[in-house]
Amino acid sequence: MARRIEIYLCTACEGVAPQWVGRCPHCGQWNTLMASATRQGAESALSKVAVPLRQVEGSEALPMPTGVVEVDRVLAGGFVAGSVTLVFGPPGVGKSTLLFQVLASVANTGVEVLLASAEESLTQVSGRAARIGAVPENLLALAGNDVVAIEEAIVHHQPALVVVDSIQTISDDELPGSAGSLAQVRACVDRLTRLAKSSGVPIVLVGHVTKDGDLAGPRAVEHLVDSVLSFDGDRHHSLRVLTTVKHRFGPAGEVGIFEMREDGLRAVPDPGPMLLGDRMAGVPGSVVVPVLQGRRPLLVEVQALLGPGTEGTRPRTLGIDAARVTLLLAVLSRRTDVVVGPAEVFVAAVGGISVVEPAVDLGVALAVASAAEEMVVPPEFVVFGELGLAGEVRMVPGVERRLAEAWRAGFTRAVVPASTPSDGVPPGMVLHRVRTLDEALTSTIPVWSTVAASR
Repeated sequence: MARRIEIYLCTACEGVAPQWVGRCPHCGQWNTLMASATRQGAESALSKVAVPLRQVEGSEALPMPTGVVEVDRVLAGGFVAGSVTLVFGPPGVGKSTLLFQVLASVANTGVEVLLASAEESLTQVSGRAARIGAVPENLLALAGNDVVAIEEAIVHHQPALVVVDSIQTISDDELPGSAGSLAQVRACVDRLTRLAKSSGVPIVLVGHVTKDGDLAGPRAVEHLVDSVLSFDGDRHHSLRVLTTVKHRFGPAGEVGIFEMREDGLRAVPDPGPMLLGDRMAGVPGSVVVPVLQGRRPLLVEVQALLGPGTEGTRPRTLGIDAARVTLLLAVLSRRTDVVVGPAEVFVAAVGGISVVEPAVDLGVALAVASAAEEMVVPPEFVVFGELGLAGEVRMVPGVERRLAEAWRAGFTRAVVPASTPSDGVPPGMVLHRVRTLDEALTSTIPVWSTVAASR
């Protein structure tokens, strides 16, 4: 037997909505949606017949800028009407602070916004807001964890942006289980997603993470929403990184950088001074690597240090994958004459940045070699390239952007893969093209020795 589904038809414009809302999302008329519960009517209204795709006229999703530059950067311009965005990160990193600043910025344009706080009372929210700055008149707040009350507030006020903090603490009283259970999280996300699509109101959901750093709750939640943003950072550093994990309206992998201060988060359009401002030039084990976070080039200092240890000791890392460093140490010991062990190896990406792309391989290997040989990589050098198990240096994407950022910061030499094209190289920058890790060491060791001898 065919399953009966219920939809709502507008008596004014015959528009269709998946659930009842006070205002028709198509024509804007109030209280004109009427229920239609037959499967045949639903099929007719929703046009279930397949049509040639080339005959469908596409509509461009225009983003609404938030006024927070780094947020607009990762969202390719801002929030799209009717979109649902999930923001997750570890406790205390500043998710609530960031989204409150986004709400305040949007509210300052003269439109109403809504904060649904299920974790804190309005008194607590007001206290945190006062530390950040003046609260706009049209920033509305709702306390409580009832998803129905949140839906009613959205339908009544039709705000320009809604933040629900957090999805793990709201619940539907008609469903079994407590707030945060798999069934409750999925059902609440599904309800809010359908409401966003039917009303055109963009909704931002705050999510918690597990002890492993993964999003808590069912993995299906990430598939229900339009965008997933990761907000991360070392709690002992002021740097915070917002990364687009998924985005249906633009490229994924974009990065926004913030600095946590007493009065909230400050956007950092140029993170170079924060990442390299305190760097000590002329120290063995230090190499600067231009990495790409999304499409954004960042200059990151990679440091290595060798301490007393025994054979087989695993490397200790910070901001760089330990398994990758173990592989690079094996390549370094088997494909070159550098003697690393027995020693305990420490490798770190300085400044609170986590680097996962393979372009950091050559920089890590040269940093360890520099520490092992007690020689200094000259301060005007940057290094990048992926290493294979045979010791070959492989090409990486975004060469032009990496070199341009290094040149802008004052670096004049670069150790790069031999296949690096000459197009786009800044005038005056000297490239040391290398095919293997051993070639990278031997071609630059004379420079290292000169610098080391002058210390």
